Amino acid sequence: MRYAFVGLGHRAQMYVDALLGDWRDTGEIVALCDTNRTRMDYYAELIGRDVPRFAPDDYAKMLELCDAVVVATVDATHAHYVVTALDAGKRVIVEKPLTIDAASCAAIAAAAERSTGSLVVTFNYRYSPRNSAVRRLIMEGAIGEITSVHFDWALDTIHGADYFRRWHRDKANSGGLLVHKSTHHFDLVNWWLAASARTVYAQGDLRFYGAENARARELDARPARGQGAPGLGSDPFILDISADPRLKRLYLDAEHEDGYIRDQDVFTEGVTIEDNMAVLVRYDNRAVLTYSLNAHAPYEGYRVVFNGTGGRIELEVCERAWTPPHAAIDPTAASKEHATGAWERLLLHQHWQEAREIPIEQGAGGHGGGDRLLLDDVFRGPGDDPLARQAGYLDGIRSVMVGASANESIRTGRPVHLADGGTRMADS
Repeated sequence: MRYAFVGLGHRAQMYVDALLGDWRDTGEIVALCDTNRTRMDYYAELIGRDVPRFAPDDYAKMLELCDAVVVATVDATHAHYVVTALDAGKRVIVEKPLTIDAASCAAIAAAAERSTGSLVVTFNYRYSPRNSAVRRLIMEGAIGEITSVHFDWALDTIHGADYFRRWHRDKANSGGLLVHKSTHHFDLVNWWLAASARTVYAQGDLRFYGAENARARELDARPARGQGAPGLGSDPFILDISADPRLKRLYLDAEHEDGYIRDQDVFTEGVTIEDNMAVLVRYDNRAVLTYSLNAHAPYEGYRVVFNGTGGRIELEVCERAWTPPHAAIDPTAASKEHATGAWERLLLHQHWQEAREIPIEQGAGGHGGGDRLLLDDVFRGPGDDPLARQAGYLDGIRSVMVGASANESIRTGRPVHLADGGTRMADS
């Protein structure tokens, strides 16, 4: 298989490393496409040969060289690259979210239905052993029919803050965290329940980040960015992008080409996304989801609870127990892999029985071995997977539409109704 890449930022590296490493027997990288030549040059060095490089205007020409394309661009541009590749009959692998709004979901659906190609959305959370264990319990009927779900996600001031430094801070680019981040979580619920959303109501606000909140808390005058800032090295919110050789190569050294600033201050003007969100969703199987996301917590993790006619499942995960104040200065401190104090627990409460802790089997690699399972599905095919973890375009659309509907509900103050298995807004 001949693979091309469009979008050569941070997220592309997992797939590039895979094709240069344990999955090199499945195909080769034959072309790169990005707005920035410096970033393409960085990846060409990793590949170790002079791979053809294309500007976005020449994307269609690049597609002539490949059988498959990995799309890892800014979220708002996914639909263009996906539709063009599907219309060329290519296999398309898309980083989540599939896209950011209802109109682009419809465009991708139409292209997928007429295409001779195929589309996979890379929801790596499905492959995490703890999330797969929950799916298995529900499929086995451990707590009967699911009646309600409560899902609470906390992003800390390392991970959460980083969305407010990058292009994600503009909702026109990312769809906000209810699309860019929560699409993971909404997909998990759709997959766990084997159900589709019918009605979505949401509230959200920007309460911590951004210039207005900084003024309200009488924070000192903030720098526009981290590099050259007086507080660099002492302020935990100021990122030292030069401290990480990889980020320096991908972004700091590439600024002269496109002007993209990777280390914008989180308390400056231009933030149009929310940092506190609450969503209520009713599904076609009558289950109800209450969901919350906070992007400025002092720790990182999540708690999800399932109530059923036969009992209750509780999954609690602490991915990072606290946020070191030097994390923005020392890139190694930001890693959640094997973070000090991290833990997870899966409990099964069945009626008239004592609670049981369900063991969670760990594998090698990121996300408890989940990343390796995902890459196997992407590059070798899913095989006979009873958990049906590989996600197609309809899964991608259903997850985006929950987030897009939540955004619309926040905008209007009204609930949004979905139709056609949760793939479009009922009044559109």
